[in-house]
Amino acid sequence: MEEVKIIYEDDNFMVLDKPAGMVTTNENSKLKIQTSKLKTQNLEQLSLEDWVKNNRENNLPRQGIVHRLDKGTSGIVIVAKTEESLIDLKRQFKERKVKKRYMAMVCGNLPFSGEVDMPIARSKYSFGRFRVDESGKRAQTIFRLVEKYMIEGKMYSLVDIDLKTGRTHQIRVHFSYLGWPLLGDKTYGGLMVGLDRPFLHAYQTEINGQVFKSELAPDIKLMLEKYETI
Repeated sequence: MEEVKIIYEDDNFMVLDKPAGMVTTNENSKLKIQTSKLKTQNLEQLSLEDWVKNNRENNLPRQGIVHRLDKGTSGIVIVAKTEESLIDLKRQFKERKVKKRYMAMVCGNLPFSGEVDMPIARSKYSFGRFRVDESGKRAQTIFRLVEKYMIEGKMYSLVDIDLKTGRTHQIRVHFSYLGWPLLGDKTYGGLMVGLDRPFLHAYQTEINGQVFKSELAPDIKLMLEKYETI
């Protein structure tokens, strides 16, 4: 697993680059790690919350982590360093003032652009999964086609996503619902080609007019270099 990288830091908050395979917080995690052993643990056993505690301990709830990325998703995570900053950042996320963009590869031949505005709720039948459901909370995903790839005889589309809301598994659920599951996302029906995790990277976040960017994760870069566009 790649190391956690600090993209930006000041007295109020940090912008971190989370590697794929790392859990964001310890909530609902069966893994319990003693603080005294953090520095000797394998990186794959640590959550991002553990990493912050080990490097920038601040005694805030969840060590100041404002939002989460799925374990298999790489990219930008915002971490508050003070109580005032945590309150302000949470408010901005709740009021949808934080702009988040993702890069994803989906199975299928997508149109140039589109929007999905469908509510999402926890699945009643599969633990840990979510689904489009009228009883759920509103979820809005806007996407734009970047490139198309032919991989092992099947069409795939690289898309730039403007995430307007931040529901759990939102991007994965929305595209799966449309019949275009993310490449590598076996939980929602994606084909396992070239990656052993969902092709999803949080590459840009804008807060208070400041734009922070994360380079595509190494495994995603290698995959894109391996195949040609059409």
